[in-house]
Formats: sequence, C-alpha cells, structure tokens
Amino acid sequence: MTMMLPSQSSYRFGLISDTHGYLPEEALTVFRHVDMILHAGDIGSAKIVTALEAVAPVMAVRGNMDSGAWIERFGDQEAVQAGDQLIHLIHDAGRLQLDSLQGTCLAVISGHTHRPRVETKAGILFVNPGSAGAPRYGEPASVALLQVSNAHASADLIRLRE
Repeated sequence: MTMMLPSQSSYRFGLISDTHGYLPEEALTVFRHVDMILHAGDIGSAKIVTALEAVAPVMAVRGNMDSGAWIERFGDQEAVQAGDQLIHLIHDAGRLQLDSLQGTCLAVISGHTHRPRVETKAGILFVNPGSAGAPRYGEPASVALLQVSNAHASADLIRLRE
C-alpha cells in the first residue's frame, strides 16, 4: 500500500527500527519537527506506535519478532509518496527485489540488522537507522532523519545517549 503525503517542496522523516518494546525518550525529542515517522519493524508493542503517533503520523511495518493481534494492522512492506518520490519501508532489506525499484524509488528504509547505515546502491539511498531500543554488536542506540527535496534524499544517523 502506498500513502501519499500532501504536496510540498521538501519533507523530513524520522526513521526508527528495532525498538523491541523500548522507546528512548530522546527519540521523541529528535522527531519533534518531522512530517512523518517511519518505523522499520520489530516494534515490540502497540505502546511504541502510540507514543510515536503523539509526535507525528506514523507508518510502520512488521518485523520478524513482532507478533500478536496488535501487529496485524501493519504490512510486511509499505511505501510513502512524498511529492513525486517514492520511499519504501521494509524490515529486512535482504528480502527486497531491487530490480523492481529502480527508476521508481528514491529511498529504502529498513531495520533488522541493528546496524546503522546510510549508503547508495543503484541510485537508491538505503537507510538503516539501527536499533533504538535494543542495540547490539557494539553499536549505539540510534535513529535517523531523512530529508527529501524534489529528487534528492539525504539521511543523518543520530546516536542516542540512552
């Protein structure tokens, strides 16, 4: 399913993943001026979505660790159209068919690895905000901000102090 945002010259998205039922308060502060929050799965609790929705509209996908009746309202993949640009949201980017996105997609937001990364592949910006609630592998708790302006996207990883 694709959600369309109102037409404007630029958009700012808060990116979060792998909260696993814990939402650092600092993440809410980082997201206070975004147009939308994208949660890339392993949410862990409906309370996380409710807390994020108090800050901005939320689009989320199921992660491999999400279960229960509350998660049924979220799909495995989603997309948001920001102006003429399409941003895909998926928990595990390894399950994505990259060929099907070329020419139609500006950015892919994913989670799953708990490793924050920003990289460009085949002209598409890939962003994994890392894990906000259950960091591993020596990585810090983190989120990201995505800026979209016309046909350009950039992302900044933000280390959380908690």
